[in-house]
Amino acid sequence: MDSRAVIDIARQELVINIRNRWTIIFAAVFGILVVSISYFGMMAEGFSGMQSFTRTSASIVNLVLYIVPLVALLMGTLSFTGDKGSTELLYSQPVSRSEVVLGKLLGLFWSIAVSTLVGFSLAGVLVTATNGVEGLGRYVVLVLLSLGLSLVFLSISVVVATANKRKSKAFGMSLLLWFFFVILYDLLALGATLFFKGHTANVVLFLSLFGNPVDMVRVASLISLDNVTILGAAGAAMLRFLGGATISILLLVAGLSMWIVLPLFWSHRLLRRQDI
Repeated sequence: MDSRAVIDIARQELVINIRNRWTIIFAAVFGILVVSISYFGMMAEGFSGMQSFTRTSASIVNLVLYIVPLVALLMGTLSFTGDKGSTELLYSQPVSRSEVVLGKLLGLFWSIAVSTLVGFSLAGVLVTATNGVEGLGRYVVLVLLSLGLSLVFLSISVVVATANKRKSKAFGMSLLLWFFFVILYDLLALGATLFFKGHTANVVLFLSLFGNPVDMVRVASLISLDNVTILGAAGAAMLRFLGGATISILLLVAGLSMWIVLPLFWSHRLLRRQDI
């Protein structure tokens, strides 16, 4: 694989996405939401003002889990089911299909990373100015997990776009996958435990955690925040099995890595069989 070709394609994809108004809109909306949640997060307790990094991280976990997968799926699907003429022109160049896919994926990831970091950085500057840097490390962990989650769903979007040639069908599948992973999966996992008892039910919950990258990021974020009381059933089962936070986070990161690699491998096999 020619790394120079991959970087050139990634740079071109980054420029295209930065010029795209939806990328700018996402950066602006995400930044406003992060700052707003950090500022108004304590209003239910009668307080307002920028929270500390730890409280800000805990407050915006759900925002990340809902928005980042959706944006990554839609942007990835839009890019990989783009204009047919430009796609054919790109594949006609002296580069392999795997180089094209990897280059476009990296370019998309960089564009989402820039948009995401704008929001996190804006909130980070305001929190530092009002509350200091206590808890900054946990905030950085959340940022890294958010970027990892975006890369996971970009990889999934490559499979969706490769398997569905029609753009409308690909977008429909992307929205269905977002609904499944973000909303439906936990209900199905908890429902499955009703058929088991005791230790077996805990094993099912533990294993179900690795079937959903959204759950893995949620649990890893809450472990890093020392917020073990709201890990949920799967997260609590994981800590009981492994007996520690560090090994749990490492295992979750390894699981997220597999969620990046396996969809790319699958999409590569699908792409090799297609006549472009």
